[in-house]
Amino acid sequence: MSRRADRVADLIRSEISTLIQRELHDPGFGFVTITGVSVSDDLKSARVFFSCLGDESQFASTQEAFDRAAGFLRREVAHRCRLRFAPELRFSPDHSAETGARIERILKESLPSGDEPGSES
Repeated sequence: MSRRADRVADLIRSEISTLIQRELHDPGFGFVTITGVSVSDDLKSARVFFSCLGDESQFASTQEAFDRAAGFLRREVAHRCRLRFAPELRFSPDHSAETGARIERILKESLPSGDEPGSES
């Protein structure tokens, strides 16, 4: 990603987060967090990664809510970010927090007690 695309990605992430908190009143959005945005170099498409609390059904519900709100979010992002072209927004679940927690749990279970990572002897 180019430097400009990085800046636009950060701006899009911020604006979508604000829109979800203040403008969208869809019950499909639970506790959702925008974890990242990846924008193409031509700034015409953006993949928005989100995480939410809950199981797979909550992720599915949030995905459906994003699909319903995609047009509104695209229009508002283009307007608020003052972009010449409104980027096509695609929403993808981000399971990295769950994966990290699972790896941490496995590591704790595999180490004998008292030998936790980061503790000095």
